Amino acid sequence: MVRYLQIFGTFVVASLVRDMTFRLNFILECVTSLGWMAMNLAFYLLVFSYTSEIGAGSGWTKPPFFVFLGTGLIINAIVQAFFMPSAEEFAEMVRTGGLDTTLVKPVDAQFLLSMHRVKFSAFANGLVGVALVAWGVSKLDPAPTTAAWLLYPLLLACGVAILYGFIVMLAAATILMGRNQSLYDFWFYITNFSRYPAEIYSGPWGGPLRMVCTFVLPILLVVNVPARTLALPIRTGDVRLILAAVVAAAVMLGLSRLTFQAAINKYRSASS
Repeated sequence: MVRYLQIFGTFVVASLVRDMTFRLNFILECVTSLGWMAMNLAFYLLVFSYTSEIGAGSGWTKPPFFVFLGTGLIINAIVQAFFMPSAEEFAEMVRTGGLDTTLVKPVDAQFLLSMHRVKFSAFANGLVGVALVAWGVSKLDPAPTTAAWLLYPLLLACGVAILYGFIVMLAAATILMGRNQSLYDFWFYITNFSRYPAEIYSGPWGGPLRMVCTFVLPILLVVNVPARTLALPIRTGDVRLILAAVVAAAVMLGLSRLTFQAAINKYRSASS
């Protein structure tokens, strides 16, 4: 474990040196991310200028919703900083043969291939997320309980684990497809469902979609569960969702490991 932490530390330092070598590009990426976030924030402020709550009786008034929004930013910033850059390079490594040299190294291949790059500019939105959570919590009445604060980081980690599982499985598909340029597009389509409270998925179409995105593709558990635990009073049904998030994280990590190993077993080098 210590060895892997040391290796990961080396990856972090190398990525930081690379980003600081091209400072202007780093600054532009941060400004672009913050600009995109500012437009989204303006949109939600506009929405709340017409309504006090998203979904009648849902509890998602302005402060809780901004906790939700901030939670989503924190989780996505972690994923986009630590895992997505490596996944994006995976297809090129398969195509050019760079995967060959990785597989012969005396370190776990999944660890190397999913965590060898860190994108520091992604943390810009994460800092905005922390600020939004802090603002939203300061306006909550009643304030979050001690149990909610203890569960929140655990559920954040579960959300990250679920998304990490999706990323690894999508990246592993590259070995079977040869060139998976649709990775980022499909990733956007999946994570789009997690950007909104689960309560908006209701009715004859929304109800089944909510069930699928909760228990089949557990994307609605990623942000909804940690945000709801912190921003809204914990109810009996929320306990089941908390347990579902923990189980989904474990299952996604296990499935991603099995999928990655199966894909590696089918890999025959770039020359074959």
